[in-house]
Amino acid sequence: MQVYLVGGAVRDQLLGRSIKDKDFVVVGATAADMLAAGFHQVGADFPVFLHPTTQEEYALARTERKLGHGYQGFSVHASPDVTLFDDLQRRDLTVNAMAIEVISLTDDRPINGEIIDYYGGLQDIKDKILRHVSEAFSEDPLRVLRTARFYSRYYDLGFSIADETSDLMQMLVSSGELAHLSAERIWQESSRAMMQKSPQVYWQQLFISGVLQACFAFLHDAWNNTHIRETVQTALYFSAQMKLNLSQRWALLMTSLNPALFDLSNETNKNDIEVAVKQISSIGNIVKVPKTHTQFASLFIQQADVLNAITTLTAAQKIDLIQACSAHKEPDKLSQLLVISHVLQLAQQHRQMMLALNSFHAIGMADIAPDLKGADIGAALRLARIDHLQAHMAINNKVSTAL
Repeated sequence: MQVYLVGGAVRDQLLGRSIKDKDFVVVGATAADMLAAGFHQVGADFPVFLHPTTQEEYALARTERKLGHGYQGFSVHASPDVTLFDDLQRRDLTVNAMAIEVISLTDDRPINGEIIDYYGGLQDIKDKILRHVSEAFSEDPLRVLRTARFYSRYYDLGFSIADETSDLMQMLVSSGELAHLSAERIWQESSRAMMQKSPQVYWQQLFISGVLQACFAFLHDAWNNTHIRETVQTALYFSAQMKLNLSQRWALLMTSLNPALFDLSNETNKNDIEVAVKQISSIGNIVKVPKTHTQFASLFIQQADVLNAITTLTAAQKIDLIQACSAHKEPDKLSQLLVISHVLQLAQQHRQMMLALNSFHAIGMADIAPDLKGADIGAALRLARIDHLQAHMAINNKVSTAL
């Protein structure tokens, strides 16, 4: 019997990240061996066992064969003759397919600390690449969401998704396999991604790969508008920097469904709000979003205009806001709503200044008269940049008005 620390614990150790969970693979053992050692089996037909003391997962080395649709459409084969090489080959990404041998079932200290790496995970960590282990990646639709989640987790370290893996992800989406994913698994991956350092990257990747269209159709339609997509992505980035909770982050994502919120020249009308709330509820029902998050997002949509104008509200309006938000019972809820109102406004301001920065960089010496000298060069550049920005602001305003 040989026991190996595998997967995320090995990956995060190499990346210098804290290790939250440890998973182990046991080679050369049977279910009877594990039960005799005091381990508790998870499910009647699945070869995963919980350590009697630590409750950490120890799985028998296994292979899988695709039989049906979805992530559950597999036949699992576990026996003492399945090797570590075989077991690691069925994993999703090379960075998750490394192992370190430990002393025994009861002693998880490394024997020598050597990284067992059959599929190039060490090199991919060095190159900061998320790459699939084998073509079997395309057999499990959940891996599209998992890869996007890992991308959001390690984006701040400079990781990217390999082109060939991105192609496989899009092929998997096109095959219709995502229709066989359970709503619970979609929400599990999405909610975990929302709490990463770069949640915006997860949703951008889902948009690119077509997952939004398959699983979050209303959101996909909204994100076809570049102005909305980029503003909400920026808001999600700020939400992570400010360590907002899941309800707040979900509410910011759901603002995508009310385009009127992104037209700063007009207030949201009642119809806009009703449509957005219905779509938030629909998404919640489809992917089993906990009601507390759906209700919070709907409340923000309903009160967004009032929250944005908080400094100019009359006494009556403030009392009405407290009543509408139940702030007399849950004062923290009002504080959370005010914070995400600020974050959304900050994101809109940030995008406007990024447009200005783009105009600044878009204009150079080739765009002004070649015979200018001295201070006239700076003045001409300034005017050309102003003209460029005004033209793009006009285009942007037309887009906003058409939302």
